[in-house]
Amino acid sequence: MLWKPPQRNWVVLIVLLGSHACSHPPGAAVISPARMPRLATVEDRFQSFNVEMVEVTGGRFWKPYREIEGVLKTEESSKQAAAVPAGMNPELYQYRPPIDLTNKKLRKLAAALAPSYLRVSGTWANSTYFYNADTTAPAKPPAGFNGILTRSQWKGVMQFSEATGAKLITSFATSAGTRDAKGLWTPVEAEKLLSYTASLGGSIAAAEFMNEPTLAVMGGAPKGYDAAAYGRDLAVFRPYLKKTSPSVLLLGPGSVGEGLPLGDALIPSGMSFLKSADLLAAAGPGFDAFSYHFYGAVSARCASLGAGSTTKIDAALTNEWLSRTDQAEAFYQDLRDRFEPGKPIWITETADAACGGNRWASTFVDSFRYLDQLGRMARRGVQVVAHNTLASSDYGLLDENTLDPRPNYWAALLWRSLMGNTVLEAGPSPASGLHLYAHCLRGQPGGVALLVINTNRTATQALEFGTASDRYSLTAKRLDSSSIALNGAELRLESGDLVPTLMATPVVAGPQSFAPASITFLAIPAANNSSCR
Repeated sequence: MLWKPPQRNWVVLIVLLGSHACSHPPGAAVISPARMPRLATVEDRFQSFNVEMVEVTGGRFWKPYREIEGVLKTEESSKQAAAVPAGMNPELYQYRPPIDLTNKKLRKLAAALAPSYLRVSGTWANSTYFYNADTTAPAKPPAGFNGILTRSQWKGVMQFSEATGAKLITSFATSAGTRDAKGLWTPVEAEKLLSYTASLGGSIAAAEFMNEPTLAVMGGAPKGYDAAAYGRDLAVFRPYLKKTSPSVLLLGPGSVGEGLPLGDALIPSGMSFLKSADLLAAAGPGFDAFSYHFYGAVSARCASLGAGSTTKIDAALTNEWLSRTDQAEAFYQDLRDRFEPGKPIWITETADAACGGNRWASTFVDSFRYLDQLGRMARRGVQVVAHNTLASSDYGLLDENTLDPRPNYWAALLWRSLMGNTVLEAGPSPASGLHLYAHCLRGQPGGVALLVINTNRTATQALEFGTASDRYSLTAKRLDSSSIALNGAELRLESGDLVPTLMATPVVAGPQSFAPASITFLAIPAANNSSCR
């Protein structure tokens, strides 16, 4: 079972620092959580996750690194070449059967992160045909589509959503098969999906029109698709959605690939790219929330296409790498302010690197980015951050073959257990290499959660607290380890695939020292922060 805080006032200090309290270096900064003022609030489902549409239907998703090293097997990868995003090298993809959303282990682990949002979308969703019958689906999709979603598969999504406490976010098909003779989008396909959802008693909490319209042609839109075409489509889609499904939040535009100095380096060579400002100007106001996607780099898979910038593990703890999420958010916040002032911001897809994640995305070192990004985005008032993916490719929270938790899953579980919805001002960093974030403690009036990240790989850092605390330290033998320990004991599922109780180590009042490049959660009693009552 999950850790549950005792029934008393708490402060939680989440310190991405070291593993053991000990005598402290001189001049340890004194932390006063009781006096931290309220800064913002985030949704209760702030921490969320994606299951790609291609996982639900089965299809070609990112090939494991071990399968693309050396000489690629062209004869094997040429099969089903049309079933990958337009303009992309099919040799980078590998067929996967549909994900089993009835799997008890998968459901237990997803439910442990509840409440959350489950986003079922992705590039493949743009060209997926919904086969609205209970008979056997055809072997190939109709013209203008690249994949088939069956009733039973979508019903499985609905059941998974309900069983795991994850409200559904999705998007709709926008490829050539959804369009009339003039190339204008029609709601025929969307109507089938929405009607069937309603017939099951299910619901969709929020939806984007299409996945990543900045790369519309890559996602299956007709050749020559531009901002004006997007505006014409939204003029049909927006009133249709509001009339037929008024409870569904309309998210948009769902862009990707902007806001970093890297610029076009993150876009595959020769790929048609539309600017969000042009899309928003053409569409006009009317989104319920402003959404975008963020990847700080592309993985080695897309770099092989000449797509541009990758990031090495040596840079994984640098401020230049960690701050990229701030740069992109500032860019999109400016667009929000210009075109949709006052609307909440959602990040509906994010991970360390696009194209399936870096080789080290599944290791402990990426947990620093994972938690630091949540801390940064909460401070900026972003309402939802949906990680890509739950259980597929290198960036999955779970191993796609065994469904065993990866380090980022344990990081997510601790965030979910401790970090509340009220964001506090933690103040400036007390030392070089420390990143401070503060929240009220989940479910405990008066409690505070403080997240401190020590990105220094060699120097021990120290902080001082006036009261006793309970300590949760995450460590690993190596930063690129696929397993981590909590207070010295390796984290693993218990018999029956049960999530273990997360046990703390009591620590007396006073200074605490934290080893280089490690992660610690502290629960500090009696904070009595007035903003958290």
